Formats: sequence, C-alpha cells, structure tokens
Amino acid sequence: MSRRRIDARVELEFLRATEAAAIVSGKLVGRGDKNAVDQAAVDAMRGVLGEVDIDGVVVIGEGEKDEAPMLYIGEQIGTGDGPKMDVAVDPIDGTTLASKGGHGAISVVAAAERGSLFHTHIAYMDKIIVGKAARGVISIDASVEDNVRAVAKAMGRPVTEITVALLERPRNDDTVRRLRELGARVRLFGDGDIANGIIAALEERSRIDLLMGIGGATEGVVAACAVKCLGGDMQARLWLRDGEDVVAKREGLDPGAVLGLDDLCRSDLAMLAATGVTDGELLQGVSYVRGSAYTQSIIISSLTHTTRMVDGKHDLQSFANLSSVNGLTHARPQGAESPA
Repeated sequence: MSRRRIDARVELEFLRATEAAAIVSGKLVGRGDKNAVDQAAVDAMRGVLGEVDIDGVVVIGEGEKDEAPMLYIGEQIGTGDGPKMDVAVDPIDGTTLASKGGHGAISVVAAAERGSLFHTHIAYMDKIIVGKAARGVISIDASVEDNVRAVAKAMGRPVTEITVALLERPRNDDTVRRLRELGARVRLFGDGDIANGIIAALEERSRIDLLMGIGGATEGVVAACAVKCLGGDMQARLWLRDGEDVVAKREGLDPGAVLGLDDLCRSDLAMLAATGVTDGELLQGVSYVRGSAYTQSIIISSLTHTTRMVDGKHDLQSFANLSSVNGLTHARPQGAESPA
C-alpha cells in the first residue's frame, strides 16, 4: 500500500464506524445483556465498514466464521476499491462493563498495512506499554521493579509518583504486590484493556504512566497500533493457558519470544479510532437528548501525524437501519466474549 492511495478520509470513515457502534449499542447500556450490547455494536459497525473504500480483511474480530456471522476473522470488508489493509475491530471493549452500566466501555477500529498486524488464537499476553518519554527503557525480561525504576528515571520523577495500570485479575496479583512494596501507585481496572493502554501512551493525559500485566492478546495488538502512532513503546510475551502450547506450535509461535512494538504492528502506517460507549477516563460515553446522540471520540494516526479528540452530535434517525435494538438477529453464542 502506498501513501498515495490513502488519505485522511479513511480515518474519518473508521470514526463513523465506531460512532455508529457506540450510538446503537449505547441504547442497551445497563440492561444486563452483554450479548445484546455486543451484537448491536457489531451490526452497526459492520454496516458502516462495508461502505468504506478499502480492500480490508479482518485480522482481529469477533472470532472464527462459524462463531460470528459478521466481523469474523478473515472477513473481507470495505468496497474492495482502495488500499489493502489489516483491520482490527473491537465493537465493544468492555461488553460486561456496558451491560452493567459501568465506566470505560469503548468501540474501536484499528488498521495498518496488509500483513502487518500480529494475530494469534492464544488468548493472553503479558505486556508493558509506555509513552514517548520512556521509549527504549522497558524490557519484558526485566523485573517489575527495574521497569518501574527505569520509567521513573526516564520521566525525571520518583518511583512514588509513577502510576501503573493493571487488569484486576488473580494472575496479576503478584505484580500488584510488588508494585505496592516498591512504592509505586497502582491503578486497577476491571475491563478496558485497550483504553488503558492508549492512556498509558498518551503522555498528556498523565494519569497512567505505564500499563503492565497479563491481559488480552488481541487487545494488546489493537493498542499497539495507537502506541506506534504516538511514538510510545511496548513489549509483550504470550501467556499460555493449559493446552495452548498446541496452538502456539500450530501457529509457529515461540511462546517465550519477546514481541516488540514492530512485531505487533510492523507497519509505520497505522491508525486507530475509538468512541466512548460509557463514561471513562479516556472518553465520555454516549448521551441521548431529544432525538440526538452526543459522542466523544479519538482518532490517532501516523498517516496524518495527528491525535484528534472529536465531539459529535448525531441525528438518531440516521442510525435506525443499522441495528434492530429490540429484536437483534445473528445473536452471538452465549459465553462468547473477550477473554481479557
């Protein structure tokens, strides 16, 4: 793909897709049905992505073709008339959060040149994400303590002023203990792996200095697109559960290998669009007032070298054909959700 064949309109089309997913699924926030929330987002996002002038293929999506009728891995999306791109979608990062009315659910589309995004069927990876100031000083092979000290030194701050975000899961308990013993600040989150990774790389937000710990592998790749655009740094290593050594062997992956940012997103041309579904630290959620929907989104792009915060007002009537919120079809199988 050459830069001459792509322009900023692609970024805005991805933004339209995340806005649509957020607006349609937002109507189901707090109703307790995570499958309905997710399916509403999938329907809406797929409806918009089908109109985008790209020759796209989903490399991170809703699962295999027999598990997901839309946005499945390997699905061709776009009109076919445009640049060849790998597309990673997460119609709702935080489906459980959204279904419960919790904070921090977002809708995300990321993309890069064809063949450049890492993909695997292994569910988890251990990862570290930092912003530009700490680029080059982190190592997944180093101890928790050494990484935090290195980041603190690079940022010119004491360890006690470094905030580390981690997914609140038992598998990260030891890391949390060590961080607290070191004196670093710990911020635990229940869901929202992608959003917190983006915040860690967005230095101007400064609420999170680095993200550490074991979370979703696919979420890590999506976040890597933003980290690459922002000039941050990231390292990861696959974290296998029982039986996944067979998966790694089938995919030709070395589970012990260090995955750098260029392994996760090999292209220097990448972009990410995200829209808030519920209020969070990265983005405000959708609000509905007198027939209009109000959204807040972010576009991060190495194509235009910009990070844009976008506030939108939308006529709800224009989204009526994207999903039947009260009678969803093609329902996702029960229990199928992100492993993060």
